[in-house]
Amino acid sequence: MAALRRPPNNVSDYPQQLVRPHRLFDGTEVVIRPIRPEDAAIEQDFVRGLSDDSRYNRFMGQLRELTPRKLQYLTSIDYEQHMALIATVRQEGREVEIGVARYVVTPGSDSCEFAVAVDDAWQGTGVAGVLMLELIAVARDKGLKTMEGFVLASNHKMLKFSRQLGFAFRRDLGDNDTVHVVKQL
Repeated sequence: MAALRRPPNNVSDYPQQLVRPHRLFDGTEVVIRPIRPEDAAIEQDFVRGLSDDSRYNRFMGQLRELTPRKLQYLTSIDYEQHMALIATVRQEGREVEIGVARYVVTPGSDSCEFAVAVDDAWQGTGVAGVLMLELIAVARDKGLKTMEGFVLASNHKMLKFSRQLGFAFRRDLGDNDTVHVVKQL
């Protein structure tokens, strides 16, 4: 998901209009908002807190934590070519990230690639659905026409979730490990 982008220069670049409270199925209030560079610590804590399976499904490889370079890439975004929305809750007086959905625009196109991850304890609560519906709306508002992703063929929960969101499935010849999911916006 590499894209050329400029990091936000000042507070006025932050899309405050995208900050919204939501209620989950059980009534818990979460805040969905764009990620900021100062969220590096909660992003790192989020990734560290994922189970090995969840980290593998999200990053398609083994890792325990994000490198400083990867952490900067994931949190210092331009909100145009690279958008990331996080879901947060208040726990013990501090903000905790419980999920993230992002897209990166494919250079020179009106298409983007998405990724989503939710803390294991919050899976099945509606967090992923809220994040993805908000992300899809932002992508549409930016004029993007197609959202796509690559899902491990063994990640049955994500494949089911993608189908529920209206993504079509494509199998790339010779690649039995991943499924290419595509949604027209």
